[in-house]
Amino acid sequence: MTATGTATVDTATDTTAEVVVVGGGPAGLTAAVAIASTGAATVLVAGRPAPRDNRTTALLAGSVDALRALGVWESCRGQAAPLRSLRIVDDTGRLWRAPEVRFEATEIGLDAFGWNIANRDLVAALEARAAAMPNLTVLAEDAAGVAFARESERATVTLTSGGSVTARLVVGADGRRSPCREAAGIATRGWTYPQTALTFNLSHSREHEDTSTEFNSAQGPFTVVPLPGRRVSVVCVVAPAEAAWLQSLTPDALNAEVERRCHAILGRVTVEPGRGVFPLAVETARSFAAERLVLVGEAAHVVPPIGAQGLNLGFRDAATVAELVADAIRAGDDPGGPAVTAAYERRRRADVTTRTLAVDLLNRSLLSDLLPVQGVRGLGLWLLGRVGPLRRAVMREGVVPAFAEPKLLRGEPLA
Repeated sequence: MTATGTATVDTATDTTAEVVVVGGGPAGLTAAVAIASTGAATVLVAGRPAPRDNRTTALLAGSVDALRALGVWESCRGQAAPLRSLRIVDDTGRLWRAPEVRFEATEIGLDAFGWNIANRDLVAALEARAAAMPNLTVLAEDAAGVAFARESERATVTLTSGGSVTARLVVGADGRRSPCREAAGIATRGWTYPQTALTFNLSHSREHEDTSTEFNSAQGPFTVVPLPGRRVSVVCVVAPAEAAWLQSLTPDALNAEVERRCHAILGRVTVEPGRGVFPLAVETARSFAAERLVLVGEAAHVVPPIGAQGLNLGFRDAATVAELVADAIRAGDDPGGPAVTAAYERRRRADVTTRTLAVDLLNRSLLSDLLPVQGVRGLGLWLLGRVGPLRRAVMREGVVPAFAEPKLLRGEPLA
């Protein structure tokens, strides 16, 4: 069988393609759709349907531009809420407290910094686009059970159904416990934090006015991010013992505690069913590429849910590998050859490293009880609030990175 169909196939025999993407989450789906948009015959090993996911993602402006260029955004825009304003509020209760800072997207010429959307709605839109692409075949296989071997000119992914996919490039988008990464012998490095993130959604009585607010406590940030209507998504970062206590509360008690942590800016709140619990950690692959393989999304890097960096980094991964494949095919070169994998490693390493270190620095500065550290943090926020050129530069770099922006994130199609 060759990669020319569009329907999802439950099992596979032997399939050939230019590129095979392993992993059907948002990063893997985006990589498959982006690569297929170049005209390359593509196979996506998407896995079986996942349990209902109540998490959301704040897609920054560049990621939205990429989805628009890929023909995905219009089908899910109605399920997303714009982030027009961002507030940072010191809620540590410490003697030295940082001033409140507010950022407005219009100050840097944007209608919104990004859009917040439920993961299930984003995935549904990506799946629909994938199904409509004539050169993209989706195989419903358990991505956690695949294995692959490499030869000089090809790589073969062996599927749990007994079939295989042979391609010139494998894109490993199979999560933080990536079988593709392990098969390539790529180690990871990282560290953990004494923090746990609780994620949930809530409804409320007051308008959120398209404003995301981050209350910084001594245990971590409590962030509310707009959703359509009078709803927001919440990321509550606290010490593990505090997380366990919050989970033990009755619904009414939890509503009251969340309302207190919101300082009642949203009025009366009701926490919706479905919560996620995630110990905070950083994990980065020592290499983002190997022979006939590149890693995308959490297979390459895991960062805390702070500053909306996680999936947006994965989108830049996907856009970068698609652009490199397009350039190679256009030049008549091997899309999985060493020139492509080396360029991918080079182009993604600096972006991921700087974003990871920035998130780490912000998080550690919040946790520190040292007065000099608190003073530097407070001074930095004061300068952001008072110095317009600095504030605008930080906003632009946070939303539209100057040195890591592939064509798709500028809204430019690849074919």
